[in-house]
Amino acid sequence: MMAAVTVGEKASGLEANTSLSPCIANAAERTKFEQFKADSDYLVDPLAIELENESDHFTNDAVQLLKFHGSYQQDNRENRKKGEGKDWQMMLRLRSPGGRIPATLFLALDDLSNQFGNGSLRATTRQAFQMHGVRKEHLRDVINTIIRSMGSTLAACGDITRNVTAPAAPYEKGAYPAARKLANEIADLLTPKAAEGSYLDLWVNGEPEYRIRHSRGVKKARDKQQDGGVFSGDAKEPLYGKTYMPRKFKCAVTTPGDNSVDLLTNDIGLVVFCKANGELRGCNVFVGGGMGRTHNNEQTFARIAEPLGYVEAKDVLELVQSILALQRDYGDRKTRKHSRMKYLLQDQGINWFKTVLKEKYFTKELLSLQPEPSKKLEDYLGWHKQSIGKWFVGIPLLSGRLAGALKKGIRQLVETYQLEIRITPNQDLLLCNIGAHQKASIKKGLKALGITNPKDPKEIERHAIACPALPLCGLAITEAERALPQILDRIDTQLKRLHIKKTILIRMTGCPNGCARPYMAEIALVGSGVNTYQLWLGGTPNLQRLAKPYLQRMPIEELESTIEPLLISWRESGHRFSFGEHIKRLGDKSVHKLLAEGVQPP
Repeated sequence: MMAAVTVGEKASGLEANTSLSPCIANAAERTKFEQFKADSDYLVDPLAIELENESDHFTNDAVQLLKFHGSYQQDNRENRKKGEGKDWQMMLRLRSPGGRIPATLFLALDDLSNQFGNGSLRATTRQAFQMHGVRKEHLRDVINTIIRSMGSTLAACGDITRNVTAPAAPYEKGAYPAARKLANEIADLLTPKAAEGSYLDLWVNGEPEYRIRHSRGVKKARDKQQDGGVFSGDAKEPLYGKTYMPRKFKCAVTTPGDNSVDLLTNDIGLVVFCKANGELRGCNVFVGGGMGRTHNNEQTFARIAEPLGYVEAKDVLELVQSILALQRDYGDRKTRKHSRMKYLLQDQGINWFKTVLKEKYFTKELLSLQPEPSKKLEDYLGWHKQSIGKWFVGIPLLSGRLAGALKKGIRQLVETYQLEIRITPNQDLLLCNIGAHQKASIKKGLKALGITNPKDPKEIERHAIACPALPLCGLAITEAERALPQILDRIDTQLKRLHIKKTILIRMTGCPNGCARPYMAEIALVGSGVNTYQLWLGGTPNLQRLAKPYLQRMPIEELESTIEPLLISWRESGHRFSFGEHIKRLGDKSVHKLLAEGVQPP
């Protein structure tokens, strides 16, 4: 294990202002939470004991471990009754790299959500299904069934690598196959070794057939986790060590020009470049993105990733785990709100990051970025040719909620035609592997569900996203998912009244943690009180620039009057640019002046 870097040490002439993570360098300096992880026997205790008791909920210690196994404990606030306990239930989240859900797994999830959940499934912005409403007594049966249906919930939450995203489109052309393959490899590469064993021990009695079978390239890269700076010092958990990551760690892979994955919001973003035969040639690499922040705490902020360089194909996996190891060692483990890699990059700078990466973790050369085409937020809605003789269809699903007649109808199509589902980062569903001879029947089935033209949903809804918020999320301050349809209708009506034919990218969250990536939107509503929101403006339709906060507490009933002067200004400019670009060109002073004109007096 490498020696700790202390304050005052030099790294190639650059001051290393961040100590090596205290949880690795010096056990005596561990915070209470870091020590708790270290004492958990690789994420087992006390979760294993509490799974066996008859309580209707887990203690806080077990809840913290449960996150690593893919579940959060929640309380339905709307079911609270005076003098009674909380309405405890579990939310489960899957690990599904690139959003791939085989037919067998989807059918199992549908059954489980009906039998043990609240009857719905929710597609997330990280291309996974969530299931809500599972009681503690049923949790083991639900996760057991998911694993036996070739799914997994391991590392869907917690201080670890989250679900790896990639373009959901199952195209067998261009760089898409290579991007999907790389996303799967990264997911396998970063699977915790010891925790995978404890996960299977808890949920399927350790049955070995459910262990991940690593490809030769992944196995070779994982073998290097025992060497040099990448080695955590713990032989059982060579990459993560007993305390895993300081906080969550997110990776995304995409193809040149396709920004369906919101690449710059990730800790690591990779853009794949391929040879003429489709073989991976190398990747542009971006580091240090992240959305979460806290109200009234200027030390927390949203940040987009910045370029690190270009890496050749043979070294991609080694680089990815090296970046993770650097964050593992230098990420802030004393202050959890300051623990994401974006803060390390912001505090130390990209040059420091590159220097430490090369000296201690990845000794090979990083090259200059390859040129990329303009980015576009692809959504793949409507019918597309997947490959010779096969099609897929993208179905719009506002806020990712699949329930009622639509859920039942999708299940019937998947079961009848054995279709694969892929979830997009925009929370839509793709029905894949449709034979040419099945296309007419599936069109008929979708029409019966009210989906006659999936390519053209209402424009204001097309890329809108909201987090679940109330009543289940414990962090929610106010509404998001349940309020979004009405908010979109209101803004759409306003745009039509003002004779504005262009649309606006809108995102909405019930708190500042950023689960719906609001800080990239042209208009973002971020919950700051009951029916009150921060107003963020100025992102771009292709998700390349952060928005800015202009109002701290806007009552939602004042939305239209507040933004109307801005919309009129946009219209009078001829809306030659997107709304977000218009905001940027106006400048902060003019935006504040126009907002003041629209804000109603108290």
